[in-house]
Order: sequence, then structure tokens, then C-alpha cells
Amino acid sequence: MIPPKANSFDTLNTAQRRAATFGRITPGGGVAAGPLLIVAGAGTGKTNTLAHRVAHLVLNGCDPARIMMLTFTRRAAQEMIKRTQTIAGAAMADRGGLSGRDLASRLAWAGTFHSIGNRILRLYAKHLGLSPAFTVQDRADSADLIDVIRHELGFSHTEKRFPRKDTCLAIYSYRVNTRLPLKQTLDEQFPWVSEWSDELTRLYREYVARKQKNNILDYDDLLLYWHAMMQNEALARSLARNFDHVLVDEYQDTSTLQGDILLAMKPDGAGVTVVGDDAQAIYSFRAASVENILGFAERYTPKADVVILAQNYRSTQPILDCANALMADGARQHRKTLIGSRQSAQLPLYVTLEDAAAQASYIADKILQTRETGGLLRRHAVLFRSSHHSDVLEIELARRNIPFVKYGGLKFLEAAHVKDLLSVLRWAENPRNAVSGFRVLKLLAGVGPALAGQALAHHEAGGHSMQSLAGFAVPAALKPEFARFCALFQKLADPQTPWPGQVALAREWYKPQLERIYDAAWTRVGDLEQLEQLSVQYATRERFLTELTLDPPVVVGDQSRRASKDEDYVILSTIHSAKGQEWDYVYVLNVADGNFPSEFAAGKPDMIEEERRLLYVAMTRARNELHLCAPLKYQITQQSKHGDAHVYGAKSRFMSDKVLACMQKTTYGSANGVGQLGAAVDSNIDLFGQIKDMW
Repeated sequence: MIPPKANSFDTLNTAQRRAATFGRITPGGGVAAGPLLIVAGAGTGKTNTLAHRVAHLVLNGCDPARIMMLTFTRRAAQEMIKRTQTIAGAAMADRGGLSGRDLASRLAWAGTFHSIGNRILRLYAKHLGLSPAFTVQDRADSADLIDVIRHELGFSHTEKRFPRKDTCLAIYSYRVNTRLPLKQTLDEQFPWVSEWSDELTRLYREYVARKQKNNILDYDDLLLYWHAMMQNEALARSLARNFDHVLVDEYQDTSTLQGDILLAMKPDGAGVTVVGDDAQAIYSFRAASVENILGFAERYTPKADVVILAQNYRSTQPILDCANALMADGARQHRKTLIGSRQSAQLPLYVTLEDAAAQASYIADKILQTRETGGLLRRHAVLFRSSHHSDVLEIELARRNIPFVKYGGLKFLEAAHVKDLLSVLRWAENPRNAVSGFRVLKLLAGVGPALAGQALAHHEAGGHSMQSLAGFAVPAALKPEFARFCALFQKLADPQTPWPGQVALAREWYKPQLERIYDAAWTRVGDLEQLEQLSVQYATRERFLTELTLDPPVVVGDQSRRASKDEDYVILSTIHSAKGQEWDYVYVLNVADGNFPSEFAAGKPDMIEEERRLLYVAMTRARNELHLCAPLKYQITQQSKHGDAHVYGAKSRFMSDKVLACMQKTTYGSANGVGQLGAAVDSNIDLFGQIKDMW
């Protein structure tokens, strides 16, 4: 007897199979199903389960052309189609049905929310007063259009600092996607621009009018117009009739606008399946609403079915125990306990270190030790809350010749604001450095390329003397700031000015330029503080600049060039950029209050809970080893080279007794033990009496 051919559905665990095959197979072909929420914990096979669900629908008579799959990236949509094709293709070929290639072509409505919205709006354009030939502009074009209108309305010449174009666009986008009033958006997310509420209203009204006049939609309009369309019951029913099933991936990352679109499209929930993990909802700053997944079941009558996937295929059980303990202290959530298929005697490590330098040394030591035992560098990942947290580590890795790739922002030394400050020091070091001089001069308010070029020519004619630069004629409005600028450079150029403290002088001058030029300047201050801390390690300004120039950390953004030519490299990443990834060894930096949770979340319970979820995401990236690093002190930057002023970091409130009980506590750095002395001679003194007699 020939045994039956293996079925990929046999590889699913009980919960996965229940989710994949949810619903009732109808006699005439197809699957009838109410709303379904699949709560897929970290590493539980979410994508595989969703692909099997699509395959189950197709294998049981559902027309692939009547299935809509909504994902957050084009790559995710392509991966979903590919997996579905693999799973269903072989089975359908055995039955004489569609081939895998035919299936892929029939799954025509799989894509991102924005790409699907674009197609729907073009099909229904005549009902919406749109031309089907409307143009979609990207975010850069949107920001430029806002900048033009901002200038035309006179907001670029206000007495007080008006938000720049990128901030204006971010406010617009957040308000559209959260559906919050503008005032609430400003008060909660952009409080530093709340005084400009009336002016921003004028700006956005003109922005909308200009787009409508030119038949243009921006990135957010694709969802906004789709949502507006769905408020018309006739149009909503017309669209819904085209789809028997709607599946949404990463539902915890959807915005209020996207959640409302889904509800309006299928108000009874028929055929709706959403997949996500509320414990990994970490994108509120992008207008994602965790309430979408937390309140999904209650949006329907009767309530939606909920299937929880808790069998983890990634991490060892001790790591999962630690992550489970962290989330057990959380507030409202879909409760689940992750169960691993891999056991280990290695507990996660809670490492107490003296400071950031000791933290960097510890990680470098561990990485090299693992490499010598045959471990690849790229199996290691260092995760952090904010991009500048890895600054000291980057220098240490470069010093030890450990190549790395950094995700989630430019490298510390390549960030524009860091390059600005370094240009100040480079021009002071070498007054003939016209490249640095040109960059520095353009930092001044009101100085454009033409005026900067004239100033450099005057500077050169005066023998590159900083005193001669002070004699350059600038417009009257620029004279006070230009005088302050020249005074700074004369002091920096004076050989009698000691090197310790020069970075602080430059930072003090640069601070108002930073706030004027860059949006959310407070997020960049940490990089400049770190640069100052690094500077005290070098004897002279020349040595500091030379070492950073000749041996900088590898320069990479989302993809590495120089590092990828090496045999191997370590991964550095913000936690937000690490979501969906996994590594054998994971190190998390600065696990202390102020970082986990962030100081900006203080007093906001919802934000504290998101910070908890952020740490949870970091912990569940680890397969074999997890290291939570907790420096004891943080150096104060405004001090001399040999200064030791510092503050102590408070233990993270997330490191409760319950969490620490799941970890191995260890120390590194200054905790080297107490040396032993020889036995004392046979002699005693009345110490207490002597101390009393002093008074």
C-alpha cells in the first residue's frame, strides 16, 4: 500500500492548524468564516500560519481573485504570495487544478494598504470626483510643496521659529492617520509647536487645496480618500462585494484610519482575518494604534474568535521565561505565555557595568570570545533604544577591528549635526580648510552659499586669519550673530586656549543653530554630548580629529558597503529596526530608567507600556543568549579631560524581582574584587575613643 503524500498542513501545531483552517467549508465551494484574530507571539510562525490560511481558502474553492491580503511592505506581500504558492501549488497540481504560477497571478489583490488604496481609488475615481489619472507624490515632494506654501504664507519669516517643512508634514500625517483633532495632535505629540495651531490650519488648508487643484494625492491621501469613500454605504457595499476574504498582517501596526477602513468594508466581519501581536506594538510615533488589536474582537457582534499562537520556535525557554515575566507585569493585553521548543541551561544575563566604556569593552570581549570558538560575527546583534546609544561601542569595535553594520539611522560620525560640529573644530584646526569653512558659515542664519563664498574669499585674502574674518561686511541683521561667531573662532584658534573644553565651547555656539536647522533637535543632543565625552580621551585637538578621520567606524546606513566586503560583521540596530529579525546572541544596551523606559515616556501610562513592549521585542530577538547591559554611571560631558563627574543610572523599573529571578546576575568592569593584605601586627588602638576626643 502506498502511503499518502505528506501534507504541509501536518507540520502545523494545533493552534496554527485551527487558525489556518478556521471556518466552515460550504457545499458549493468556498469557506464561510466570521471575524478571526490570530494573536501570534514572537517567533510562533505567524507568516507561515497566514500563508497556510490563504492556501486553505484556495484549496477549498475560494477564488484567489476575491481574496484581499493587506501587508505593510511590498516585500511582505511578495513573501506571502510565494509561501502560499509553495503550499497550495503542489496540492492543486495533484488535483489537476491551478498551477502555482496561475495561483500567484490570480492573487492580484495582495499588497500594502497604500498600493491597494491607490488601485481602488482609480477604479472608483468618477464616484469620488477624482480624475483616474491623478498623480501620487512621495513624501519628499509633499514636504517641498508644504515648504513653498509655508514661504508664500510668510511663515518662513516669522519673528519666532516656525516648524520646518518635515515637521509640518509629520504633523499632517499623524493627524490624518490617528484622526485626532489638530490641537490634540499638537498637545500630545508636538507640544513645542502648539502655539502655531492657527497658522498650521491655514497651511494645511492651502496644501489640500493646492493638491486638489493639481490632481495630486500624497502618501496619506491614499488612505484618507479610501476612508472617506467607505463612509458612503453604497460605495462601501459595492467594494465589499468584490471580496470574500480580507486578511491583514501585522495588525498591531495599523493606524486608527486603517482599522476604520477595514471595519467599514466588512462591518459584520465576514471573511476578515487579522494577524498580529499586541506585545510587539511599538510604532505609536508612526500613528499606529495598539487599540486596533486589543479591541478587535469587541468591534463585532458576536465577538470575533481569537486564536493565540504561543509555541515559540526561535528562543530557548529561559529567554522566553524572562520575556514572559516582563509582560506579566504589563497592563491591558492579550495574555499569553510563550512556550519554547528548545531547552537550555544558559539563563539570560543581567550585566552590571561601571559605565558606557565598560559596556563597550564587555560586548567586544564576548563577541571575540565567541568568534574564536567558531561563531560568526553576524550571529551577534547589539540593540539599543536610541541611535546615539551605540556611539562609544562603535569606537570600541573600530579600535578592535571588528566590522559592523548599523541599522536604524546613520552612523554617529556621519550624522549631519555631528559633521557640523566636527567641521567647526576642523576649521579652527586648519583655517585653510575651505570645505569645513563653507559648511560652518552656512550654519549661520541668513548665510547662503553666495555669502559664504564671499566670506571665504575675504578670509583667504586676509591670510586665513580669524581676526581678518571679523572684518568681513555682513548685512546689518547678521552683525550680532556674526560677531559672536568670530569671537568663538578667535578663541578656538588661539594656541593658549586649552583643548579640554573646546568641544563645549563649540556646542554652546552650535546649540541655537541645531534647534533652528533640525527638527526634533532634542533627539540629536545625545550625539553631541557623546562626541564631547569622546574628545577627553585625546591629548590634543589634532589627535582627536586625526584619529576619527583615519580610523572611523564603518559608514553604513541600511546597507553596508565596506563592511560587506569583510568576511563577517556584527549587527548594530535600533530595536524598532530589529523587529522581525533574530540572532543567536543579542546584547541590549543601557537597560536603565531613562532609556527603558525612555525619559520622554514619564508620566504617560500608555507610553510606559509601549516602552515595556519595546524591551520585550528586543529580548525576543535572541535565539541562544541574551545580555541585558546596565551601566551604573553616565559621564557628565561638561568637564575637563581627567574629570570624573557622573550621575548614577537608576535600575530599570522593568527589571522587577520576577524578571531578575529568571536571569543570571553578573558584573563587569570595576568589580574586580578586593585585594588581600597581610595579617596585622599584634597591636590595638582605641579608635572610637580617639574619634570622640576630636570633639
